[in-house]
Amino acid sequence: MRSIRLLTGFLLAACAFTAGVEAPFSTSLAKVTILVHDQDEALKFYTEMLGMEKRFDQTANGMRFLTVAPKGQPLPELILLKADSDKQHLVGKNPTWVIDTDDCRKAYAILKNRGVKFLTEPAVASYGIQATFADLYGNPFALVERKKH
Repeated sequence: MRSIRLLTGFLLAACAFTAGVEAPFSTSLAKVTILVHDQDEALKFYTEMLGMEKRFDQTANGMRFLTVAPKGQPLPELILLKADSDKQHLVGKNPTWVIDTDDCRKAYAILKNRGVKFLTEPAVASYGIQATFADLYGNPFALVERKKH
């Protein structure tokens, strides 16, 4: 996968400005948090199953800060954050993220062969080809090959 861009509707809405009004500063998506039950288990899934790389892993004051990201792509990084007991019910409830790929069917075959659980097979849509999978906690990801113009 050459270019992987992770987006969520809520992040787009949070960064959106009224049409015609220029933002007084620049922004870029740097990190996104995914709540997990077990950081080592999540690290294994994101690196071994999805092919991402570990970027940062440090523990301070009893809290482990662990990030992964697609190889060769500086940002964004995913923070794999262990959910506190009062946040356990939120694990697996992230909104759908979109991962762009240059070949959806090939990516589907590779990931499925690695054991990634797909919710839908690659299907043609008005914008291209899409397949949807879930991470080990049920968070959905749409794998999209954009239609070439």
